Amino acid sequence: MLQKTFNTDKRFLPDGLLRRMRGWYHFFLAFAAAVWYGFPARRMTVIGVTGTKGKTTTVALIHAVLAAGGHRVASSSSLRFRIGDEEVVNDRKMTMPGRFFTQRFLSAARRAGCTHAVLEVTSEGITQFRHRFIRFSMAVMTNIAPEHLESHGGYESYLRAKLDLFWRLPHESVAVVNRDDAEHVRFLAATGARQVLYSVNTILLRGEEHAVKNLRCSAQGVSFQVGAQQFTSSLLGQFNAENILAAVACGLSIHSAPEKIATGIRMVDGVPGRMEFIRHDPFAVVVDYAHTPGSLRAAYSTLHSFFSPPVQGTLVAGKASRLICVLGSAGGGRDQWKRPEFGRIAAEFCEKIILTDEDPYDEDPERILEAIESGFLATIPAKLRRGRLQKILDRRAAIKAAIKLAKKGDTVIITGKGAESWLMGKNGARIPWDDRAIVREVLMACPPVAKKNRSPRGTPNG
Repeated sequence: MLQKTFNTDKRFLPDGLLRRMRGWYHFFLAFAAAVWYGFPARRMTVIGVTGTKGKTTTVALIHAVLAAGGHRVASSSSLRFRIGDEEVVNDRKMTMPGRFFTQRFLSAARRAGCTHAVLEVTSEGITQFRHRFIRFSMAVMTNIAPEHLESHGGYESYLRAKLDLFWRLPHESVAVVNRDDAEHVRFLAATGARQVLYSVNTILLRGEEHAVKNLRCSAQGVSFQVGAQQFTSSLLGQFNAENILAAVACGLSIHSAPEKIATGIRMVDGVPGRMEFIRHDPFAVVVDYAHTPGSLRAAYSTLHSFFSPPVQGTLVAGKASRLICVLGSAGGGRDQWKRPEFGRIAAEFCEKIILTDEDPYDEDPERILEAIESGFLATIPAKLRRGRLQKILDRRAAIKAAIKLAKKGDTVIITGKGAESWLMGKNGARIPWDDRAIVREVLMACPPVAKKNRSPRGTPNG
């Protein structure tokens, strides 16, 4: 049933007319879709998750928390569509699908007996009114950083798109906001809904502050305590601690029992393509979706702090363990400003850097890599560059080269695509793809290497 729900949305206007009537077109489709499917969100508790980073993982965590509390849940994210125990991969290259798709999804969820739905809400989706005529009972803000600046016309427009979700919240709804984010004041000011704030130190709920105690991020995962309840997760890194706290705040705001929330958090032992370990020993291979400077830095620093020697300046103090990265940047005019930043960040953390294709679309892939390389060249003195960076356009060959470089104790991290199903080329060409499958193919063909323990308990998938 679930697969039949996901037919492709149709475009009703030719491109030229669409450009002139864009706003009315999107509004009409949003209204028509809601009418056609009978406004299904009015009969469900719908939670929207927005932000720059962490949305997909937070959706998965909230889904698990609600399910552990006894609710039947549906969720939609850049990774997958889930209704109860059924799920299908989101292979549409669109995090927040079109209006008819989303209303059809909510209608199918309602017919399947779901009482709650969790939707990943994007800035692009908001500007196209894909969130309109959906009654959100809760909205979650994970964090805000510059992204999609070309398509939005600047950071302020991007931010205002995110804020639109909160502006439209009914007063009886709940706004869950990351207090540690610099923009949290804007989000609180944007809504008259009941406000819940979370941070790495406290959760502010119904006028009471609940202290977050003994927060630890280690190679075994994340742990902390709120009140008398201990929360543990095998997800890695400070950024995942924040995602988990968002889910905990959501659970507490709807009066879920703390022990049920903790059970839900433990159930998420990994999110495909998000800091996912394909191999642990004798060297680690990790696939991650990181595609912004902030998320790239977070991924590298997390792995570095657990599995690599300390950084001296911008050079790894490399003994046996090294961080080897494979990265690129999406084409199509998307956020060109961040390409040199990627090069600078990779230079700071990685001893070996391989630049490769990531979804070039109609751009010259060589020029994309040159832009990333410029950040590396501006960071590393000429005498220290030798052997640090390679450019291999073929992504499969780049992954193979990185794995062949790895020695025991090293960590190879491949970023930018995560669990995405397509590599996007010229004229809308879609090449079937999965970084994780390519890694497994390469590892199967590689000769075995003597194992070496990386941590007492091993490294969790995450």
